[in-house]
This record gives sequence, C-alpha cells and structure tokens, in this order.
Amino acid sequence: MAEDTGQDKSEEPTEKRITDARKKGQIPRSKELDTFVGLMVSAAMFIFIGKDMALGLVGLMRQQFQISRAVIFDPKSLGIHFAEVVLDGFLLMIPFGLALMVTTFMRPMMMGGWNFSSEAMTPKLSKFNPLKGLKRMFGLQGVMELLKAVLKTSLILFVAKILFDIYLPDFMVLSRLESVKAGIYESGSIIVHCFLILSSTLIILVLIDVPYQYWKNKKDMMMTLQEVKDEHKQSEGDPQLKGKRRQLQMEMSQGRMMDDVPDADVIVTNPSHYAVALKYDKDDGNAPTVVAKGIDLVAAQIREIAADHNVPLVAAPPLSRALYYSTEIGDEIPAELFLVVAQVLAYVYQLNESLKKGKKAPNMPTDLKVPDSFRQS
Repeated sequence: MAEDTGQDKSEEPTEKRITDARKKGQIPRSKELDTFVGLMVSAAMFIFIGKDMALGLVGLMRQQFQISRAVIFDPKSLGIHFAEVVLDGFLLMIPFGLALMVTTFMRPMMMGGWNFSSEAMTPKLSKFNPLKGLKRMFGLQGVMELLKAVLKTSLILFVAKILFDIYLPDFMVLSRLESVKAGIYESGSIIVHCFLILSSTLIILVLIDVPYQYWKNKKDMMMTLQEVKDEHKQSEGDPQLKGKRRQLQMEMSQGRMMDDVPDADVIVTNPSHYAVALKYDKDDGNAPTVVAKGIDLVAAQIREIAADHNVPLVAAPPLSRALYYSTEIGDEIPAELFLVVAQVLAYVYQLNESLKKGKKAPNMPTDLKVPDSFRQS
C-alpha cells in the first residue's frame, strides 16, 4: 500500500484489481441517488394512482364507520370484517409496492451495476475497531457525509419554508369546501405536489455525490508502482523464474537438437557464425528438413559434433543465413531454396562416394544462387 511503502498511488487500477474489488463489494454507489430515485418514483405513483388510492381509503374509512351492531357483538364476524379490511388495504397498496420493488432492483443499474458479494456480507472484527471508526468519522468520507447532511437539511428546510408560505392559504380554506371528499382530494393534491418539489431538490445532492463517488472509488483502487509489479509477478510469474525456466527449456531443446546432428546429411555454414544441419530422406519423397541450427557458440557446437561424426560441412554463407532465418527446427526447407540445396546435397553425395572409392574429392559448386528475397545482410 502507499502508506506502507511511501509510494504514491499513481498507477491506473488493473483489470485484476477492479475484478477483485467487485468481489469484495467495492463499487461506486450513491445513497443520494438511491434516495432521489425512490422518492421520485413514489411521487410519480402518487400523481398517477394517488386519486384511486384516495378513493379507496375513503371507501375503507366509510366501511369502518358503518359496522352493524350484529358484527360488533359477534367475535367471529368482527374478525372476518377486520381481515377483509386489511386485505382491501393491502390490495390498494400493491401497485405502489410493486413500483418501489421494481425500482429497488433496477436502481443499481444506474450506478455500479448489479453486484452480489458474499465477502462484503461476512462479519469482520476490524469493522468494530473504534480507532478505524474514528478515522472514518474524521476522515474525508466523514467530512463529505457531514457536508451532504448539512446541505440536505438546509435544502429541505429552505424549500419547505417556501412551500409552506405558498400553500398555507390553500390549507386554510379546506374547511370551507362543500364536502369532506373534496377536502381530501384538495389536500392530497397539495401534499403530492409539495412531496414532488421537495424530492426534486435532492437532484442538487445527486449531481454532487455521484461524481464524488466515482472519483473516490477510482482513487481507492489506484495502485502504486510496486503493487502493479507484485500483481504482475503473481499473475505472470516472477520474471527471474520465468527467465530461468525459459533458459532451461532452451537448453533442453538444444540438447535434443544436438542429438540429431550426427544423423544429418550436411551442415551448411557461414563458415564461422551460422550453422544449419539438413537431413534428406530420399525414400519418403519429402523435401530436406532442418534438424538443427544456431549461431556463434551454438553453431560452433554443431560443427564440433558434426566433425566428430564425419558429417560433411559445406561453407555457403548466403545459403546458411537464408536457411537460418526462413526455417525453424523440424521444418522442411522453402520451395524457393530447393534448387540450391539440391546442388549442395549432390556435391555431398559425390564427396561421400569419392571418399569410399578413394578417388579425388569433387570441386565445391561455385554457382550457388540464393533468391534475392532470401538473402540476409
């Protein structure tokens, strides 16, 4: 961490850091946004179905004041009557409850997305540490929460005072309306409009809190250079160990390659810097194959092994470079090099026959032409 190493958190969070943070439940969330959306949905529901809810409540109240004497003095009937009233009230509130339920499930999509973290739900003793609690209270997060609370309270009180002054005359004349039903409608309309306006004022807090929560979440996930290096080591492996592993693999590969040198038909050399071992099987009908290759020390080792096993060495600098750069071990030679390699192999076969019969060795061909596209400087 930056506090432990003295390094600044100057590096962008890696994908692994972001994924691990989500698993821990560390994602940007705004309580102000959640509150604002919930209140606005409630206000909208009051506007669209408030009248029907008011009518239903009036009906329930009228029903309660019209209980017959027989029902009152019959415990069973009174219980049934009470259950019916509760059910009617529940059915009356279902649309409102469903709207809030859907809003609760959809609200996370507005910021941070859905995320279930069992780790975040696991109790931790560190959360009960009073020192950490004090640090949170007097830290940047605590100060920000205090400022938001003060701003929220001030906004609500300020707007509430304005609404009180505006709607006070309307409230004062409610008693003069021709019926109780009209009074309920009018008072409900005033309350809903006041509720909507008060809820709308929280948009100011939302516009402040949402960018702050994104900034704070990113700031908390920023990494030091050492953390990036440590994470890279964990995910990719220690570079030193990877280097040793790669070196060991190369040594094993070279060991296998050197085992094939004695079976080669010819070693094409530079003559000192490059060495490419070729093997040709006339029976299988395929092109000659590269069984070993190398430069400098590896080339010297190939030449040494070839000399110990009487494998002919042919000095053909352009061809050796062309073969080295255009093939990998186990590859057949490119079709463009068939002709020049055939000349070399023909020379090698003539050389072997002359040595067997004790004749004079043939002259090395001097017209070995490597295509320009395969020439290496």
